[in-house]
Amino acid sequence: MVTHNALDVDISSLTFETLDKIRGYLKRMIDAGGSDLHVKANAIVRARINGDITPLSGEILSKEDALTFAKELLRTRFPEFVEKKELDLVYPYDDHTRFRVNIFFQMEGVSAVFRVIPVKILSLEELGLPKIIHKFTLLERGLVLVTGVTGSGKSTTLAAMINEINWNKRKHIVTVEDPIEFVHKDRKCIVNQRSVGQDTYSFGNALRAALREDPDIILVGEMRDRETIETALHAADSGHLVFSTLHTLDAKETINRIVSSFAMEEQPRIRLSLASVLQGVISQRLIPTIENKRVAALEVMVKTPFIAQLILENRDVEIRDAIEEGREIYGSQSFDQHILDLWDTKIISTDSAFNYATSPSDLKLKMQGMGGKVGKTNVTGGKETAFEEDEIFQIKK
Repeated sequence: MVTHNALDVDISSLTFETLDKIRGYLKRMIDAGGSDLHVKANAIVRARINGDITPLSGEILSKEDALTFAKELLRTRFPEFVEKKELDLVYPYDDHTRFRVNIFFQMEGVSAVFRVIPVKILSLEELGLPKIIHKFTLLERGLVLVTGVTGSGKSTTLAAMINEINWNKRKHIVTVEDPIEFVHKDRKCIVNQRSVGQDTYSFGNALRAALREDPDIILVGEMRDRETIETALHAADSGHLVFSTLHTLDAKETINRIVSSFAMEEQPRIRLSLASVLQGVISQRLIPTIENKRVAALEVMVKTPFIAQLILENRDVEIRDAIEEGREIYGSQSFDQHILDLWDTKIISTDSAFNYATSPSDLKLKMQGMGGKVGKTNVTGGKETAFEEDEIFQIKK
């Protein structure tokens, strides 16, 4: 086991050769259009390209070199890394590219994951997001959540929404992030961005302080705990527009996750608060395209009197049906509705449509109704999957 003394760092003695080597891998990943670089002691360097983990070299990074890399990357923060065993930070590669980095100890030594953060903030139109997303930026108060698994594009969507407000309204925006990813310069708005660990001790502390900082819009990078959820609900209820994220799959699970964070006796109160302040839930899944890229499929829940009633009465299982029924009137959409659109316009394949659908069997019926010839459905291991016969789908002409 390595002692803390062996982990002490003398910055003046560092050559930064190992970090330069990692920068070379970062460039190769950027050139290949990758999203994440994985650096691990006693392993080769790999990158996630088009969703798949791909080796970038046959050279193994030794345990000693991985430790040196950590010292060269963190410099004066290295003692903090030794103490906490993991750290989040932002690494500026050049004027055009930044990375969100999580570096951590594991059984082989040091590992790190670099996630690309584009310097340019894409607009809602450039991202191809549904028009209803723009309407969320016009709200004066309430809570809007962006959800999905890690790497599904939540931060990119939130940045586009904040950017839209920044260019079109005269407001005060306060963000609390861990770490700060997209940097927003003051346009028509004042934007104060705070990084947890550097500018504040916690999401909860920063969020409580934000209420005394004359904000109009508050962005909370993630609602990680009950205290943050409670304060965010209070901020939305007191007349602010609050944006945040959760690692949940869809609107129904998002509501369940928030409510279940509280004791049973408190849950009716939380449901009452959610039914009042929650304005929308945007859930995202990245799906491989026919052109070997990735496209975001979105479920968008827009609060309606009926949705509010379902939340209040603990009828979450009915939310997806309500979302689908409200598409024409309110602009909401379920994952399967959007996936069907992507399949119908030949952006994604039949296999991808089934693999990412919430209900493959329901999706198959809808495809048949649009003129598709569908193969059989197979149930294995408790999960429903679909497969094709011959070319299975006669794509609608």
